[in-house]
Amino acid sequence: MKLILFYDSSCPLCVAEMRQLQTYNNHQQLLFEDILAPDFNQRFPYINIRDASAVLHGLYFPNPQQSPQLLLGLDVTYRAWNSIGKKKWLAILRWPIIRFFADKCYLFFARNRYKISYLFTGKSRCENCKID
Repeated sequence: MKLILFYDSSCPLCVAEMRQLQTYNNHQQLLFEDILAPDFNQRFPYINIRDASAVLHGLYFPNPQQSPQLLLGLDVTYRAWNSIGKKKWLAILRWPIIRFFADKCYLFFARNRYKISYLFTGKSRCENCKID
């Protein structure tokens, strides 16, 4: 099982979460791709950068015999943390009634992530943030 996470390297909070995930990525089940990388379109022509900037995208490979599945938003977050065995409580956010409200909150966060980043980190954007 592999999951490619397509993240925004200019968002301080996004990069911070990718760094956390990378810390626990002992079996290399998560791969990280910066949607702002110069060659992103060539390597992932099927991922629209504007869409991936608006909502977190992930490409999930359940096993070699199955086609990859495109995941969005909190589905990506849940799958990523679940795959490394951390933050198991995130499963609650995928429960039917809670899912509706959690997804609305996520969309608010995604639209306002630079302002929210500023509140928490003191900077709205970062330049050349790397997770490596």
